[in-house]
Amino acid sequence: MATVTLKGNAINTSGNLPEVGKKAPDFILTANDLSSKSLGDFSGSRLVLNIFPSVDTGTCAQSVRQFNTEASELENTKVLCISKDLPFAHARFCGAEGLENVISLSDFKTGGFGKDYGLDFVDGPLEGLLSRSIVVLDENGTVLHTEQVTETVDEPNYKAALEALYN
Repeated sequence: MATVTLKGNAINTSGNLPEVGKKAPDFILTANDLSSKSLGDFSGSRLVLNIFPSVDTGTCAQSVRQFNTEASELENTKVLCISKDLPFAHARFCGAEGLENVISLSDFKTGGFGKDYGLDFVDGPLEGLLSRSIVVLDENGTVLHTEQVTETVDEPNYKAALEALYN
């Protein structure tokens, strides 16, 4: 279990992020077209998993915008934006914002991603949603970098995540 804060108040997650150097857990998430996507579907590409509570909050929306901008300049890298928002909300947001360089995925069906990655909030006002985190994977699904944002309303360290792709 990890403890982070929401506006200074402690809230807990169901576990801990995958360890750097280990294989990332597989997942089944729902794409905007309602198809299922697994980690294997992205095999051969480096991945930045941008994980957040809801695309309908300012900080979450900004992280999607920021990674959309960064992703356009990355080689052999896909940015997966993951939350428990319905695929329709992801599609609406990305469509309205004109964001085409990120892939939105939802953990709404089973919640398995949140459990397997230790990111489900287990208490507090965001209980049931995912903790703001970044997981960077190499082409083989090995974890290169993780960050669980300590204060949920803060943005992740974009620079550290992107630097992990080049080290």
